[in-house]
Amino acid sequence: MDKEQTAPSQSWLAVGREIADLLERVDPKAFEAVVEATADTTKRLFFSGQGRSGLSAEMAAMRFMHIGREVHFVGEATAPSVRKGDVMILVSGSGETPVSVSYARIAKSEGATLVVLTHKPQSTLAGIADVVLPVPSQGSKQLGGNLFELSSLILLDSIVMEHGAKLPDAPKTLAYNHTNLQ
Repeated sequence: MDKEQTAPSQSWLAVGREIADLLERVDPKAFEAVVEATADTTKRLFFSGQGRSGLSAEMAAMRFMHIGREVHFVGEATAPSVRKGDVMILVSGSGETPVSVSYARIAKSEGATLVVLTHKPQSTLAGIADVVLPVPSQGSKQLGGNLFELSSLILLDSIVMEHGAKLPDAPKTLAYNHTNLQ
């Protein structure tokens, strides 16, 4: 009897292998440029993305808030206007999403620094950006943009980890800022 026919599906291992392979191919200089662009704790951070990319951006925004940063997710009722000195982080696989391109142009016209995570470093968004972190997710067996979205979140969480390492007591800061209304 063929082992592959009788073995239960282990798709989680395939997903994990794809993520590990992608992370091995991330440009360390591009990653460090995002760390640098988000390092100044006096700068407000604005996050955005559409669809599942937006969910990855929103989760990353929450984690930046947990380490004490002033963070806003574009489109939330309490998000203020973006201005000079702010940093906008856009997550867009295609780099062509019309709403994200519009947000990028507004942020740049106001003098904000624009950081883009995309799997298309030759895209419109990448052309507008100050800092681009290419997320090389092409060729995935996963459905839709799943590899891009998961990997973007992991990369942004890794940037939070870099910043958290510089805090005197990151776990205490995170615990204090974590919601107590649940």
